[in-house]
Amino acid sequence: MKIEYTKQGDYYIPNIVAHQNIKNLNLGRYGRMRLKFLKEHKKAEYTILLMDNKLEKHLVEIDKIANERFELLMKQFAERENITEELKLEDQLKWVGLMNNIKHSVEEIIFKELIYV
Repeated sequence: MKIEYTKQGDYYIPNIVAHQNIKNLNLGRYGRMRLKFLKEHKKAEYTILLMDNKLEKHLVEIDKIANERFELLMKQFAERENITEELKLEDQLKWVGLMNNIKHSVEEIIFKELIYV
């Protein structure tokens, strides 16, 4: 990869343009969270991914994996806790409470394994 430079005063500044504006990406929740984490806490990794034009691919991949993992874990946790559609029909408030507990547990797993690493 060849980088061109522009002289400004006594310094040479690299002519670097991002491949695509990150704001225009169609990222889901987890992709946006990963982007924010990289910008705030892993600045070197963020810069490397951005310079190599791999940031977009990384964020889309994280978002896809996180969503797939979320669906899988929600299903597995619901089966393990014996939360069924019958319970939903019988006692909606209990079903909602149990599903919210599972959702928070699954999100914590995703955050630890994929987003905040």
